[in-house]
Amino acid sequence: MKINNIIKHSLIVVCSMLLLVGCDDYLDVNDNPNNPPISTPSLTLPVAQQTFATLNGTSMVYLGQFMTYNWTTPSNWSANQNLIRYNFTNQQSTNIFETSYASIFKDLTYVQNYEDPTGASDYSAYDAIAQTIKGFQYQYLVDLYGDIPFTEANLRGANRTPKYDDAETVYKATIDSLTNAATLALNLPDGAADPDSQDIIFGGDMVSWAQFANTIKLRMLVRLSNTGQDAYIKDQISSINANGAGYIDYDVNANPGYSDDSGKQSPFWGYIGQGPGGTDIDRNDFTVATDYILELLDSYGDVRATQLYAEAANGGYKGAPQSTILPGTGFTSNDLSKVGPGLLLDFDQDQPIMILSESLFLQAEAVQRGYITGGDTAENLYNSAIEASFEYLGVEDATVAAQAYYAQAIANVSWGSSTDKIEAIITQKWIALNGTSSIEPWIELTRTGFPTNLPIPAESDGVRPVRLLYPDTEVSTNSNNVPAQTKTDVFTNNPFWK
Repeated sequence: MKINNIIKHSLIVVCSMLLLVGCDDYLDVNDNPNNPPISTPSLTLPVAQQTFATLNGTSMVYLGQFMTYNWTTPSNWSANQNLIRYNFTNQQSTNIFETSYASIFKDLTYVQNYEDPTGASDYSAYDAIAQTIKGFQYQYLVDLYGDIPFTEANLRGANRTPKYDDAETVYKATIDSLTNAATLALNLPDGAADPDSQDIIFGGDMVSWAQFANTIKLRMLVRLSNTGQDAYIKDQISSINANGAGYIDYDVNANPGYSDDSGKQSPFWGYIGQGPGGTDIDRNDFTVATDYILELLDSYGDVRATQLYAEAANGGYKGAPQSTILPGTGFTSNDLSKVGPGLLLDFDQDQPIMILSESLFLQAEAVQRGYITGGDTAENLYNSAIEASFEYLGVEDATVAAQAYYAQAIANVSWGSSTDKIEAIITQKWIALNGTSSIEPWIELTRTGFPTNLPIPAESDGVRPVRLLYPDTEVSTNSNNVPAQTKTDVFTNNPFWK
């Protein structure tokens, strides 16, 4: 947070402004990443970062919120029918796959492969950043799709139909890349170019990039907890300990200098908050709380409810079932609670990528499973994660309120009252990441089965999706390589780590 505040109030470099006024065409010059005719890493990196932040902060959040039963649609709108029905086809959420390869990986590969024709600049810092962001995004592609292009990906014209690599192979190769990224970030060659304000996430702070790489790697290792690879996990955590950077200890955000202009607003705000000048956005009106999440937060005495959700226009806090068949009276957008003030701040708010509470919950689980030893206890990390969530959402007297919250003798709230500590961690993570990194709780639900008792919409087949289907664009252009799939795979083809 402290780094991003500096960036937010600093002069923004030219490309940070270009990326907000449509510099995709300007930067679409790297058909041959080994022979860049115009751009440079300093121009391309912020574009990749902004695309990355936007994808993770908009459509990925929206999908995750519906899959974990946090949001629904009021009776006066017909939006989100396929989400509520779990009617997933190869046209559902296709931008997750397509944007990752066509934009994010393309630009990051350009950054990695760039060679200064004068030989005057070393771009190792940019390479470390690119590897870290790729690691973050490759993890989610495996989590959501399974086998994906990797070894032959990002070659542009050299290979437009890459083969698909085994999901576990991609995971472990990505873990190795994150190890290398952290090491490189902490051991840059003398004279390496400083990304400085071209880096819209950490402002060129390479220790922070090493910590972020370590934290993404920890998330991937914890994902493997059900695969019988504890020795591998512990060995990889030893390599994290060896680099000495630790894990992120503040929120990871992007902010190139968002403003109240079309295409320049903070992504989440512009996606679900308000348009420029305070104009209404349909998605803000047709996105409301579920009855289940509000009732559960109330049963926990969780004051974050009024930050996660807004008071309804007709008064009070009310949610609705995830259903495409709702009566009109009492279930309209004016009757129900929309996205709240703790998530929607203003047009220039930071775009969260990984908030501190997630890092702390990951560490708590790793300690509880015996992967991390000799440091803080799982209970302390769990409590600190809850405190960080209260702070992030702007709860008044956040630390005091959080301490009162987790002191209650309620299972999955109080550590001491929770017989299954992993269930408590994942349940509280689900609440803490509501509206920020919501794709994560969906994947954790697939991995652990927690939180338990989440409803499933009546219009679905009674089974929750565990993955996405490969986009129809990929099926049509790379048919010889894309794995065979059927609609039932959405519900039955679990990730390899399940």
